[in-house]
Amino acid sequence: MGAVKKAVVLLSGGLDSATALFWAKSEGYHTHCIGFDYGQRHRKEMSSAMKVARVAMSSFEVVPIRLPWGGSSLLRRSGPLRTSRSGLPSTYVPARNTIFLSFALSCADAVGAEAVVIGANAVDYSGYPDCRPAYLKAMEKAAVLGTRRGARGGKLRILSPLVRLTKAQIVRLGTGLGVPYRLTWSCYEGGRRPCGVCDSCIFRAKGFKDAGLKDPLLD
Repeated sequence: MGAVKKAVVLLSGGLDSATALFWAKSEGYHTHCIGFDYGQRHRKEMSSAMKVARVAMSSFEVVPIRLPWGGSSLLRRSGPLRTSRSGLPSTYVPARNTIFLSFALSCADAVGAEAVVIGANAVDYSGYPDCRPAYLKAMEKAAVLGTRRGARGGKLRILSPLVRLTKAQIVRLGTGLGVPYRLTWSCYEGGRRPCGVCDSCIFRAKGFKDAGLKDPLLD
């Protein structure tokens, strides 16, 4: 038998990260998932992430961090979640993926994982700069230069299997992989049902519609 492939998966509990997790499992990776309690508006997404990880038979841990300088409407308990088609929306959390990937890379270097998997998407998304392929490639280069594994000549990859897919393609991929979308949560609000008006809800709805499928959260 060959060596076990290990990957650390960034799991937020949303549609994209859940699909990325099930993609990693389909590629033969033994996965460990991490999520972040960073002072976001609600914790419902972490509950969803835990349930998704359980279905995927993956370990999961929540890392608590603080971003005391704010800079995002997601870091406020109330107030509007402005949707914008010009410039960055108010839901952009400054350098969030850089922070999350740094923690994930540290974890990967500690546990001997050869990859970090992130559900970043650069097609149907809100325009966040830290979801672009060039950014992810730069972070992968930094990972090799700045880790024990890289210093010893090993590879430490940042895998973003969804980065060039539309939301419809992601939904179709995840459906084929058996992603339990009924357990995921994408809405920026933490209500009983998705709000239907935030960016995340709009892109999710478009994905299911374009894929010709019904979102199980809206049954």
